[in-house]
Amino acid sequence: MHVALYSRGFVKEDLEDIQLLLNELARQEIVPVVYEPVYKELCAHIQFSPDTNTFSRAEDLDGRIEFLVSLGGDGTLLDTVSFIRDKNIPVMGVNFGRLGFLAGIGRNAVHEVVDSLVSRSYVVDKRTLLHLDASTPLFGDVPYALNEFTIHKKDTSAMVKIHTYLNGEFLNTYWADGLIVATPTGSTGYSLSCGGPIVFPEAASFVITPVAPHNLNVRPIVVPDDNVISFEVEGRSDQFICTLDSRMEVIDNRVQLAVKKEDFTIQLLRLNESNFLHTLRDKLLWGIDTRNARGK
Repeated sequence: MHVALYSRGFVKEDLEDIQLLLNELARQEIVPVVYEPVYKELCAHIQFSPDTNTFSRAEDLDGRIEFLVSLGGDGTLLDTVSFIRDKNIPVMGVNFGRLGFLAGIGRNAVHEVVDSLVSRSYVVDKRTLLHLDASTPLFGDVPYALNEFTIHKKDTSAMVKIHTYLNGEFLNTYWADGLIVATPTGSTGYSLSCGGPIVFPEAASFVITPVAPHNLNVRPIVVPDDNVISFEVEGRSDQFICTLDSRMEVIDNRVQLAVKKEDFTIQLLRLNESNFLHTLRDKLLWGIDTRNARGK
């Protein structure tokens, strides 16, 4: 079995857990395929098995790779989308970061992670992606996102007017700093911080959330994900920012943009005892109230 390992980087406190993970993989005779820039950094600190392979591009993840393990936070896991693309390689996120909605498995569960991959005792969550169509080529070979698509004003420029359409029918003009279209997975990310609702991962929907809207009666809206959402942008500045997850492009207001559901999904793996409700309670501290204490 070959398992790819991806990380943006590491700090001193991560080294013991990374070594433990590699030792567990070796114990199960699993060949690690490590992201090359991180492998080069770790060589001075970590003992790798002789059969360790590396990858640096999406093309390097061939049919040998059965799983990809993301070591970091949610941003690290989002990066893996540009590597696995439509290869149908399941991703398991081990949280070396902070909040960890997507990378929800703690670093203290390394043994359980490896055992679950070997025994196939994990749970598979299929997550919707959104796809960006534009009148000019954007985002290379990866015009899709797991969390969200955003349009945003550039730097300190004035707010923008974003004319928004559903399947060609006018929805609203948003006078705002920007606009977010989030998948259910992304509903707990940027959209949530801007007042958007939490949507269950299996919900077939997109969330449209304005960023700092000028009209106080404008609120986030949930729409079915079989809609094509298109945009026309106006503003005092000729340029604005367009993002897919953590990737960014600066474009001008002549570019035509539309988002829709991607044709393929991504598979996120979790351990059996974890689920979305558990994650909400854990990460958002729901139920942490002295009035809920037993006997009160």
